[in-house]
Amino acid sequence: MKKKWAKMFMASAMLAGVLAGCSGAKESSETSDTIKIGVNLELSGGVASYGESLEKGIDIAVSEINKNGGVDGKKLDIIKTDNKSETAEATNGAIKLTSQDKVTAIIGAATSGNTVAQAQIANDTKTILLTPSGTSPNVTVADNGDLNEYVFRTSFIDPFQGIVAANFASKELKVKNVAIFADSASDYAKGLAASFKETFKKDGGKIVAEEAYVGKDTDFRATLTRIKAKNPEFIFIPGYYEEVGLIVKQAREMGITVPLMGADGWDSPKLVELAGADALNNTFITNHYTSEDPDETIQKFVTTYKDKYNGESPNAFNALGYDTVYLLADAIKRAGSTDTAKIKVALEKTKDLSLITGVITIDKNHNPIKSATVLEYKDGKQVFNTKVNP
Repeated sequence: MKKKWAKMFMASAMLAGVLAGCSGAKESSETSDTIKIGVNLELSGGVASYGESLEKGIDIAVSEINKNGGVDGKKLDIIKTDNKSETAEATNGAIKLTSQDKVTAIIGAATSGNTVAQAQIANDTKTILLTPSGTSPNVTVADNGDLNEYVFRTSFIDPFQGIVAANFASKELKVKNVAIFADSASDYAKGLAASFKETFKKDGGKIVAEEAYVGKDTDFRATLTRIKAKNPEFIFIPGYYEEVGLIVKQAREMGITVPLMGADGWDSPKLVELAGADALNNTFITNHYTSEDPDETIQKFVTTYKDKYNGESPNAFNALGYDTVYLLADAIKRAGSTDTAKIKVALEKTKDLSLITGVITIDKNHNPIKSATVLEYKDGKQVFNTKVNP
């Protein structure tokens, strides 16, 4: 813990030096034949699967846009940095991208915490920060209620996912007594749990057990034993795939057969490896899209992705990475400039933009209004269950 705070202190000290001389950082972009875009992702570390998936989608979108002449005749020049799934590294990456590389915008991070770690830098240097998948409300609206002026997102927010999951449990699965098992150290998990709990109780349901774990835990049997003793009909498990995979595996080994549900944090090929395909039967997630959607535009993306990545089917993070590039490119084009203040206004005015993960309109808090999809795992594969409109 001390080592982590030392890293954050060093990052803050670096930031103070950067901000002292950050004015005019974007001037060179106007006369260039390229638009510099930073990519600050979790390409190694605990949630590298998310960052790697986003990167693949980003790469396809950039290739397509540049092949078709770029944005207003300017090619997108992507500069990548690996934040190693750590907040201090995410801060350091943002400092480098804004002060040294002088990017117009930063795409990333994958997680809410690593995006929030860049927010002050984005606001103070007037750099667009666009997270594909950071779902916590405090990404765009700080804990004190202030809007992060230059921060936007492509994904819907946690409260919406929690509402969708609670309504699915009560109205589709018809369960009345449920348990919640959440990561106590994750803002993502806590936000989802709170939203689910509030909505489920309003629907007349009862929370019979609330338990917590901490990221990096590997043995969940004692807690699962307590949950099992309460006889829930359903367990909501908001969290990331590393722990969730083990939780699902151990729950099934202990004879817990009730439906299990989570959110987009489950969405990783690693989940099936950790939990096992059989254990994942009768589990559900809220997510941003499905590759099974017959929409022509979506299927064109799926085909392009499979052609590039050896038949691999694109997951939601692949699609969100792809969409984020197109959302940014659309705003730059409508702004008619690489002036970040003008791009910010264009992003705020985004309305009914059709992308792979839905039709997006940006609200007053810089969040997209869009649909959510509920997917079910069957024999290790995600199968479309239903779509929920906002």
